[in-house]
Formats: sequence, structure tokens, C-alpha cells
Amino acid sequence: MAKATGKVAAPTINIGIGEKDRAAIAKGLSKLLADTYTLYLTTHNFHWNVTGPMFNSLHAMFMAQYTELWNAVDPVAERIRSLGHPAPGSYAQFGKLSSVPDAPATPPKAMEMVRILVQGHEAVARTARELFTVVDKAGDEPTADLLTQRLTVHEQTAWMLRSILED
Repeated sequence: MAKATGKVAAPTINIGIGEKDRAAIAKGLSKLLADTYTLYLTTHNFHWNVTGPMFNSLHAMFMAQYTELWNAVDPVAERIRSLGHPAPGSYAQFGKLSSVPDAPATPPKAMEMVRILVQGHEAVARTARELFTVVDKAGDEPTADLLTQRLTVHEQTAWMLRSILED
């Protein structure tokens, strides 16, 4: 006679999105999470290391940006978990998944920092946008809403940073 363990099996996920679509969405969101975290690290790095005549304004702007990015990673990771998949959470995983390059080893000049951040925000926007096809097909409105929110932030931030670089 088998001994009862007292454990109850977790129910199968039945949220109206099939396993194949949930897996594809979680994979795309994992890339978005990696991009967001990598951009967060770069922005925080630049906040610490910016110098020059625009120090005060860039230091404060980078702080606002890295704070926003830090607050964005949790909702993305929690959406992955809501879809029944583990969220990546190591530097090694993020390095493999991210389309955003790591920050330069030597801090660049202030305007190069701004240019790098423009490219980073545009890359994250592209990652979010690429996921819409599978999200729409699956009828995954919560993920679509999350992607729309992230796109709004990244496109607006890229525009503001680009404006600093204009003559």
C-alpha cells in the first residue's frame, strides 16, 4: 500500500491560452526581461560615471530612467510566471537572451552615453514589438497591455535622449 504524502498536484494551467502559445510568449517576454535588465544596468552605470558640463542634468535623468527600468522588470517576470514558465534571473541567462549589448568596460563620454542609451531603448522597443504577433494570435490581452506600456516608455525615452544629441 502506497504511503500518502499529503501533496496535492498543481492543476493544469487553463487560462484560455494553449501551452504552445504560452511557451512562445514566455520566450519573447524572457528576451524583453533580459533587454530591460541589461539596459537598467547600463543606465545605472552611466548614472554613476557621467562627467562633464551636463553632469547634473544627465545624472538626474539617468537616475529617473534606471528607476523606471528597475520597476519594469518585476511585471515582465511576473507575467512570464503567470503563463506557467520560469523567469530568467541570472547574468548568464540575460547575457544569452539580451539584444542590448553590455555597457562598455571604460565609461564613455557623456554624449556617447546618451547615444548608447538611445540605441538600447530602441532595441528594447523592437523586442517588445516583435512579440505582438504571437500575443495577438493567442488573444493574450494582459501581455499586449504590458507590451504597449513598455513600448510607450522606450519610444518616448529614446526620443528624449535623441533630442539631447541634436544640434
